Amino acid sequence: MTLLALHESLSRTDPPYAELYWIGIVVGDGIFRKKRRLNSSGLPMRRFNLIASVAAVLAAVSVSTLAGDWPHWRGPARNGVSTETGWSDQWPAAAPAIAWKASVGLGYSSFAVADGRVVTVGHADDKDTVFCFDATAGKVVWKHSYPSELGDKYFDGGTTGSATIDGEHVYWLSRWGDLFCLKAADGRVVWSKNVQTESQSRVPDWGFTGAPLVLGDKLILNVGESGLALDKKDGKVLWQSATKSAGYSTPLPFKQGNDTLVTMGNGQAYLAVNPGDGKEAWRIKWLTQYGVNAADPIVDGNRILLSSGYGKGAGLFELGGAEPKELWRSKSLRTQMNPAVLHQGHLYGVDGDTTEKASLKCVDLATGTEKWKHENFGSGGIILADGKLIALSGAGELMVAPASSEGFKPTSRAQVLGGKCWTAPVLANGFIYARNSRGDVVTVDVRKK
Repeated sequence: MTLLALHESLSRTDPPYAELYWIGIVVGDGIFRKKRRLNSSGLPMRRFNLIASVAAVLAAVSVSTLAGDWPHWRGPARNGVSTETGWSDQWPAAAPAIAWKASVGLGYSSFAVADGRVVTVGHADDKDTVFCFDATAGKVVWKHSYPSELGDKYFDGGTTGSATIDGEHVYWLSRWGDLFCLKAADGRVVWSKNVQTESQSRVPDWGFTGAPLVLGDKLILNVGESGLALDKKDGKVLWQSATKSAGYSTPLPFKQGNDTLVTMGNGQAYLAVNPGDGKEAWRIKWLTQYGVNAADPIVDGNRILLSSGYGKGAGLFELGGAEPKELWRSKSLRTQMNPAVLHQGHLYGVDGDTTEKASLKCVDLATGTEKWKHENFGSGGIILADGKLIALSGAGELMVAPASSEGFKPTSRAQVLGGKCWTAPVLANGFIYARNSRGDVVTVDVRKK
């Protein structure tokens, strides 16, 4: 039973405790996970232990300083939105407080943050290295390296996917199919394999990318025409799809009716599969130049938004029938790499290619109508927290602005990085993590003092 399932059962049987439990989850999710692991029966805590733990957490912190981990690509809900509040969006005029910096090597990998650790990956000296840092102090906790090609096809090369933290383990898939399960505490290899060799799937032109999806006991990868599933404990293949070229998005779980499906892009379409057996539920033909279907879809109830770059544009589709029904298509939003974020019926995302000319835009989800455009943002990325956009421009300027359909009006901004920044920032537990392509990492302290 997951924490969410436990909350739902308490909501049905114990209304007085349901709200208290939910607050506790937001405040200290990691605490409850640890309590569960200590329970030899494998069952969640008893209710009185749960209430005592929540009370202790609430006594130690105020409700205005809620914090949370970011354990995998696109955050807790896999939508680029953080539930974190109480962080500071008002910085000193000179510059925000920098907690620590690091150098991890060439690449565009995002950050996974959980249990006081932050993981990212880079390339140097013909090797990829998975780095684990102390999330607050920046000290290297461990690192794991393995031989790897640079892969500099029409760009600088280096790592492009992102790691996933799942409890005691870290999962990482390289561009060439090297898959690792590492101990989160010390980086020890639990198991590893090359999934390309084993499955004989075609390596996409820019290599495998995205992040591994942990769903129950399965590890689902965007490898092959419509994914590959392994047992997360030992890497045993549970099902695989045809060996045609994958796309570059991360597998995304979502609910369609009573079913849980997983959607991802391949070289010619976006599709959804049943995670249990890999059988295809539907597909939407989506042809993007060079097969670069890279931005994750955005699911909103029974609607799904697709968007890709190279001039392709976006489309909104209704789910529920035998095939998805197209509601609109537009070139108003062309997210080549980082997906947009959705807030109060509006999409906020980068429109354009990998140059400084790309714009930050707000688009109405229901109609595809552009509401505003902030030019020359570059091919950076954005996330959302507490109703505010946290944006890292393609040139390394970090900005915070209210998420408003009326315009982009930053309340704080600072040049925190140089070089090329294609990776969206990450907010976790009062710190914003950002990096550039050459592997410079900067951690901004936005905790309220």
